[in-house]
Formats: sequence, C-alpha cells, structure tokens
Amino acid sequence: MALNKKTVDDINAKGKRVLVRCDFNVPLKDGVITDETRIVAALPTIKKLIADGGKVILCSHLGKVKNGPNEGESLAPVAKRLSEKLGKEVKFISDYNVTGEAATKAVAQMQEGDVILLQNTRFRGQEETKNGEQFSKELADLADLYVCDAFGSSHRAHASVEGVTKFIKAKGGENAVGYLMQKEIDFLGNAVENPVRPFVAILGGAKVADKLNVISNLLEKCDTLIIGGGMAYTFLKAQGCEVGTSLVDDTKLDYCKEMMDKAAKLSKKLLLPVDTTIAADFPNPIDAEIAVEIVPSNAIPADKMGLDIGSKTEELYAEAVKSAKTVVWNGPMGVFENPILAKGTIAVAKSLAETDATTIIGGGDSAAAVNSLGFGDKMSHISTGGGASLEFLEGKTLPGVAAADDVE
Repeated sequence: MALNKKTVDDINAKGKRVLVRCDFNVPLKDGVITDETRIVAALPTIKKLIADGGKVILCSHLGKVKNGPNEGESLAPVAKRLSEKLGKEVKFISDYNVTGEAATKAVAQMQEGDVILLQNTRFRGQEETKNGEQFSKELADLADLYVCDAFGSSHRAHASVEGVTKFIKAKGGENAVGYLMQKEIDFLGNAVENPVRPFVAILGGAKVADKLNVISNLLEKCDTLIIGGGMAYTFLKAQGCEVGTSLVDDTKLDYCKEMMDKAAKLSKKLLLPVDTTIAADFPNPIDAEIAVEIVPSNAIPADKMGLDIGSKTEELYAEAVKSAKTVVWNGPMGVFENPILAKGTIAVAKSLAETDATTIIGGGDSAAAVNSLGFGDKMSHISTGGGASLEFLEGKTLPGVAAADDVE
C-alpha cells in the first residue's frame, strides 16, 4: 500500500467546502461524554482548516445504531463540546437524514472559517451497506474537498470513509488525510514497512485466532517476536508442554507449530514465556483478590491455569526490548484488569517506557493498559484504532487510507 498520501498541508482549503470524516465515536453516559480523547485528537486538523479559511463540514458515526436513529446516539453532545474546545460555534444539523435539506441549506450559508457537524452517519442505514452509492454522492455534493481523519474507521469501506472519495474525485476535488491519519500512517505503516532495526514486536491478548495473520506478517518483518497473554498457552501446548486448564485453542496447535517453524527458517527469534503466574480459577469478579504462584511454563499443574507471565519472563522480555530500535506492542501479557495479574503487562509497559526506541502501541486493550498504568506519555505513539491497527499490522490495505490521493 502506498503510504505517501496528500495531507491537509497539501490542499488549498480557502473558500472551499471541506468535508472532514472524524472519529467522534465517544463514550456517552446519560448524554454526557465520559472520555473526550477522540475529540481532542481531531482538533489540530479542524483548526488548520479553519485557519486556512475553509468551510468545515464534520461527519462521524457514534455507536452501533442497531435500533435505528435515536437521541441516545445523536452527535449533539459532541457539537457542544467541540464548540467549547474551538471557542466558536459548531452548528449542529440534527436531521436524521444526515445530508437532507437542513444540511444543504446550512452549508449554502457558510462563511469562511465556519464549522458544521452533521448528524451520526449511521443514522442513514446506507453508511455501512454495499449499496451506499446514493449516500456517498449526497455527502460529496456538500463539499469540494474531502479529508479523512478517522483512522479507527479506515478499515471499513463505508460511504463516509471510502464511497464519498470517488464522487469528490469525479468532480475534480481532492481527497486528503488529516494530521491524526498521517501520524498513524507514519508510525504504524512505516514501523512495519521500513522499521529501524532491531525491530521487536510484542503480541498478547487472549486468542491466537484474533492474530493469525498478524503473527505471520510480523514474523516476516520483525527481528524478534514476543508472545504473551492467553495466546501463549496454545503455543506452549504446541511445544508439548502441560498447560493445565489455561486458555487454549486446540484448533490452532498446528498453526502455532507452523509459526515456530517459520521463525526458525527465517532466523527470527520467537520468545515464549519461560515461567507463568497460575491460579486455581479465573478471578470472579475480574478484579477480585486471588491466590497465585509462579511456576515454569512446562510445569503448570493439571488443575491450574496460567493468567499472566512470570517474573523470569518479565526479565527476558525486558531484555529483548532494551536493544530494540523499534517496538510495536498489541495485546496485554495477562489479565491486566486484576492488580495481581497485571504485573507482566506493567513490566512490559515499563520496559517500553525506559527504552530510547520508537515505541508504538497498537490500540485496543494495550492502549487502555498503557494509559491506565500511567505510561501513556512515555510512548512514541498510541494508535487510535483497534481493528484498523491490527489490519495495518497484518499488512492489509485499509480502504480509508487507500482512497486518499497519493502525493505525485
């Protein structure tokens, strides 16, 4: 995938209507935004377009919208917060049709530097369907230029992510990426395609199945692949170890053997836990007090389960990170929501925080872990996209990135 994309710095927005696809999929409780990280992340691109004299039309989805349009998933609270953050009115178009008469009229009246926010794009069922041509065209009719700054949605070929770009292009407009998208492409894309070596990749999380293609792709790109989390036990069982009642995917044992063979053939290091933190049962509730002990990874008792890496493994993994120049991490090392079982994840986060390497956290649980443990500001980049980050690490083409114009 070509990663040299036109950005907001390459387009002339003055006097132009600019449709910006943001990721305002924020958590709401009783109509109040409980985490505004995504709103803050969108501000640099929006401010740049305002300063350039663009007429800025923002759009985004929010929630899953399973039961049709409803006020609980309206973007009204986002418009209010954006107005406060930008210090100017962000006019909200509450029409459930998204691109109807209310939006058309409001856009026609815009002055340079004005900002409008359209209603939740998923209120139009066509946003997510294969036959979203009409909605894509209506979105493009509102604008002269298009900017995608929603990396978290860029792995989906939706009307407001990919469909709209064809119609913008057809009328001679340009499709660019915003600052947030550019940062994701620079860090995630280039880390995988052109890493400064040694390149260490760390994969955790519960299931091997979720990371099949990521494991295979990263083995070809990295120098050392570290495996932790629940998926480690499938690898250990594939090696012939007794793993007790630990989480194992028996259908993926052959795959794990293949990956270990692949690592050996490519002369790549594949590190698995040498010891593990075990308990009688999974904690219930998840943060409950729990009695644990640490045993060698090949000596897990038949009636116990592994729930975190052990202290020797923490040292082994920290040592591997020390010499790295690029580190990508996706997935925790254990049940990090439990303080007793968070030690492995904390140790890995700490080793990343202390290295001079470029450190990239691939969204999802690892991003939540790094932030909740207070290491967020020590990382080079924390991705805003869970699924999109994983697909990038798999080497897949992301529709939202591919649809942006290449720099000529």
